[in-house]
Amino acid sequence: LVLNKLHGGLQVAAVKAPGFGDRRKDMLGDIAVIVGAKYVVNDELAVKMEDITLADLGTAKNVRITKDTTTIIGSVDSASSSIESRTNQIKSQIEVSTSDYDKEKLKERLAKLSGGVAVLKVGGSSEVEVKERKDRVEDALHATRAAVEEGVVPGGG
Repeated sequence: LVLNKLHGGLQVAAVKAPGFGDRRKDMLGDIAVIVGAKYVVNDELAVKMEDITLADLGTAKNVRITKDTTTIIGSVDSASSSIESRTNQIKSQIEVSTSDYDKEKLKERLAKLSGGVAVLKVGGSSEVEVKERKDRVEDALHATRAAVEEGVVPGGG
């Protein structure tokens, strides 16, 4: 990656892969389906890195990387049939799974795979108004995330 950056080749960023062990492989497979990649590069892959083309790696509309998170927003040539078959595969795994922990992890994968990402565009007539609206949207977003994480109580304010 460092040599690639120095030579000005392909634009890349190193991020930590999600999960551990077999779950990591499954989640990387989910990402491959979302972006329309043909391969998930791993030790078991019989294809050499030299033989893989850019088209084999897939594409995404947008990738946002922060210190703690990586968000991949859809494939450019949406592979909805592949995503649908992958979600059906995960649903069948949930049905046959006997472990509550495994079911929970599979449900998380299903939510990430089938869930959407919203992009909010905030505007206004002046710079001050735009900043105020962005702050309000950000506050609402944080409140919503907290409610989803912690739960809500009717009449709790």
